[in-house]
Amino acid sequence: MTKLTQRLASSLETAARLLRRYSSDEAKVLVLGGVRSGKSRHAERLMNRHPEVVYVAPGYPASEDDPEWAARIALHQARRPANWRTVETSDLAATVRRASRPLLIDCLGTWVSRVLGEVGAWEQAKGWELRLDDRLEEFLAAWVNAHVPIVAVSNEVGMGVVPATVSGRVFRDVLGALNNRVAAESDSVQLVVAGRVLRLGERALL
Repeated sequence: MTKLTQRLASSLETAARLLRRYSSDEAKVLVLGGVRSGKSRHAERLMNRHPEVVYVAPGYPASEDDPEWAARIALHQARRPANWRTVETSDLAATVRRASRPLLIDCLGTWVSRVLGEVGAWEQAKGWELRLDDRLEEFLAAWVNAHVPIVAVSNEVGMGVVPATVSGRVFRDVLGALNNRVAAESDSVQLVVAGRVLRLGERALL
């Protein structure tokens, strides 16, 4: 057996062990909701049954320059169980691909905002759309092929006033499209409104 086939066999066996460890009803869940709707708390409750969870924080890290944002992060950190491990990264695709424990991603909205900055969208840098597409497609491929239970939280956008700025409209459009794509590849999509959970049963249109 060559080294390549040995690595392939090892990878397949690892995937098989993970699939045996977690049942099919614990697969991919997308939790949507507005600001302060309770979506993060609901997602955390969904993961409480697992003895170990990796909490993925893909947004901007806490900063002394933004105490309000730092306070929000601290609030989330304080209510996480002690046995959860936190990973702060904007490389969601690699994190999902390497996962060997259940993942909670909170949230796709802050991740999209960070990625838009990294690819130069705010400055309308040349080629930012292609760089953005690459990042989104890489994450979606990882999501589709994930071998562990995974819950992603995201903001439901586009239900209010049309943003007055170009950057606001870009964010709304990109996140709305991403939510649609992720939902299409999820086993369960749940919308949280004013603390109430609505399970969306119909298949995605796109």
